[in-house]
Amino acid sequence: MMRRLWAIADIHLSFKSNREEFAKLQPRGIDDGLILAGDVGETIETLNEAFEVSKRHFKHVFWVPGNHELYSSKSAKEDEMHLRGESKYMACIMAAKRHGVLTPEDEYMTWVYEDEGVQTAAMICPIFTLYDYSFRPEHVTREGALDWAMEEGIKATDETLLHADPYPTRDEWCARLVTEAETKLAKAAATGFPLVIINHWPLREDTIFIPRVPRFSLWCGTVLTKEWHQKYHAKVVVTGHLHVRRTDWIDGVRFEEVSLGYPRQWQEAKDEGHTVNTLLREILPGEPTPQEGNEPTTTWRGRGRGWSLSHGLEPMTPGSPTNRTNVRAL
Repeated sequence: MMRRLWAIADIHLSFKSNREEFAKLQPRGIDDGLILAGDVGETIETLNEAFEVSKRHFKHVFWVPGNHELYSSKSAKEDEMHLRGESKYMACIMAAKRHGVLTPEDEYMTWVYEDEGVQTAAMICPIFTLYDYSFRPEHVTREGALDWAMEEGIKATDETLLHADPYPTRDEWCARLVTEAETKLAKAAATGFPLVIINHWPLREDTIFIPRVPRFSLWCGTVLTKEWHQKYHAKVVVTGHLHVRRTDWIDGVRFEEVSLGYPRQWQEAKDEGHTVNTLLREILPGEPTPQEGNEPTTTWRGRGRGWSLSHGLEPMTPGSPTNRTNVRAL
């Protein structure tokens, strides 16, 4: 049986219907792997639940943190409520280790698989970069970035719940994380194997399409990662965060946004009979690389008789604002 690597992100198990759906996860091949690309939930208890279900059905599980895992949550148990910033992240890492889930703190795995009848390999590289508010127009300064977003009534929940401790700012934490990731990715690229880079936040601003809340881009990544797909010889880049399932081809590299999203956002697909199992995205072997010049940008949506392709710009968006100050928690 062919070995496959699957991915999903933003399963948000704090929502009862999403939690019940993820509990229906089914096994694939006996040696298959599953990527959880962040935003599993806000508490260690939720992470433990997701890791337990995932490891029950997949031999290999990879996880990277999203912003929701980093939240200092009032719904958490008492011994977790005080965790902020890096200490919350490390508590998540310890939970993953207890379940045998690989994280950005582990050595990268060499993934041997068959592609079109030929045995090949790739390095599976979970990373954690956060963001530094640099996905913004040139005329907007860092100092003015939050005011620029608020002109459209946009403010991320991160500003209240995601702390940078012990770093003075999220920007500085991001800079440290980017430096650490670069060191590990350079070492992995030196092996000669192509990389599967996994991050919750998009590596490139041009893969972000959230037309109803475009200024939410501030909380979506950093310009420091723009060329990593080429610099580190990526085969696939796997991300989440946007709640817009999408495939982009850039410089021959496949960029996969693999979010499930909040219940209302994937309700249409659910109404058509889709489940968490049909919405897992195949990363490896994955689809063949298209000919240069024919690379499509594809948004994946439930439509008609199935989960089909719609070429062009039709995203599964986070929803329209309900008031002037639209606090977002993607």
